[in-house]
Amino acid sequence: MYDKNMKELLTPKSIDFSISDESCAYMPDKSARMNYKQVEVVSKVFATSVTQRGWRRYGRSFVHPTCFTCTACKSMRVGVKEYKYTKSQKKAIKRNEDTKIIVQEPTLTQEHINLYNKYHSYKAKNDQWQHEDISEEKYKSDFVEGAHDFGKEILYYRDDKLVCVDLVDILYDGISSVHCYYDPEYLWYSLGTHSLLYEIKLAQELDLEWMYLGYWVEGYKAFDYKKNFQPMEILEGFPRVFEKPMWKPWKGEE
Repeated sequence: MYDKNMKELLTPKSIDFSISDESCAYMPDKSARMNYKQVEVVSKVFATSVTQRGWRRYGRSFVHPTCFTCTACKSMRVGVKEYKYTKSQKKAIKRNEDTKIIVQEPTLTQEHINLYNKYHSYKAKNDQWQHEDISEEKYKSDFVEGAHDFGKEILYYRDDKLVCVDLVDILYDGISSVHCYYDPEYLWYSLGTHSLLYEIKLAQELDLEWMYLGYWVEGYKAFDYKKNFQPMEILEGFPRVFEKPMWKPWKGEE
């Protein structure tokens, strides 16, 4: 995994900057400050290292919050080797026995755009998500570019129709769940849950240890489902790339 060029792999040429006073996606009454690292050519070693330290990848950018007065965003990961499925999760797997799954490099079609906008419009109406229809250029920038050799999309089909897209990074120690969207007309299939369960299954097959599940924000109801994936760990802060990350067990309560 590591070689004599590790320093170069861990510190690639990048453009680093911060954006302040953005509206917080999770707490609209607060503003957010985000650190960005835009990397043109990134190694799998680097992507693994920063993911272990709480960064999230969108396209060629790696991002994490650095809000001055708030530390609500906590990075999460699930231990897949000892994972035990709940009854409802087993039902979700059963419902999707005939759902077709394809794993491939990220792509962009009109079907992707339509499904993305349909899902996010639904979430804006039902869960008060912030939403504007995404353009092809924006989708390509956020979800297709920067995938290198580790970014993948997992496509789910029912009735010969694309019903779910799960974007992931397959890293050295685990799978990072980047973004997932699905057709709200297929809610009975619990496609969001099923996509995470498939990530766990895939990580197990690849002999990986973790599924990185993004952030936990206490009180943000849209994240309540994450407590159902155990065993879980929470990262303390956002350590630098050469600092050891400190993860601690977490069962869904502060």
